[in-house]
Amino acid sequence: MSAATVRAFVGIGSNLDDPPAQVTRALEALADLPGTRRVAASRRYRNPPMGPPGQPHYVNAVAELATTLGPEPLLDALQAIEARAGRRRAGARWGPRPLDLDLLLYGDRQLRTERLTVPHPGIATRAFVLYPLADIDPDLHLPGIGPLRERLAAVPADGLEPLAEGQ
Repeated sequence: MSAATVRAFVGIGSNLDDPPAQVTRALEALADLPGTRRVAASRRYRNPPMGPPGQPHYVNAVAELATTLGPEPLLDALQAIEARAGRRRAGARWGPRPLDLDLLLYGDRQLRTERLTVPHPGIATRAFVLYPLADIDPDLHLPGIGPLRERLAAVPADGLEPLAEGQ
C-alpha cells in the first residue's frame, strides 16, 4: 500500500439472517475492498439491541483496516457491502438489520459532512463499540474525544457478552 494508507476502524453489527455468519462475511468483504487490507478484528460480542423492543440481540465486532480509500469512498463501499447482505435503509432507526457497518475512525481525522461524521457520533458511549476497539488497541486515542481507556472506564459493559471463537 502507498504512503497515503490510513488506519480506519469499522464497526460491524447484525441481528438478522444468522448474525455470526453475517459478521464473518462482512470481515471477508472488508478485506476484499480495493486498496484495503484487514489488519485486525476484535472478538465478537452479543449484546441487547438499542432500538425498538422485541428485536433479537446483536452480534458486534470491530475491524481495523489499512486503506487508501478516502472516507466517503470507504463509506460508499461499506454501504454497498450492507446492500449485498440485504440491508434496506427504509426501516425504523436502530431497527433489526442483517448487517450494519459504521465507519468509526479514519486515521486521526475529525470530519462532518452531510453523509458522514468521524469519529462516529456514538463511539464514546456504546460498549459494543468501545470494548471491541480495546480488543484491537487498548491504547487507542479517539480524535476529539480522548483516550479509549478513559471511555472504557466510564461506559459499563452491561449486557455485553464476549462470544466463544467461531460464534
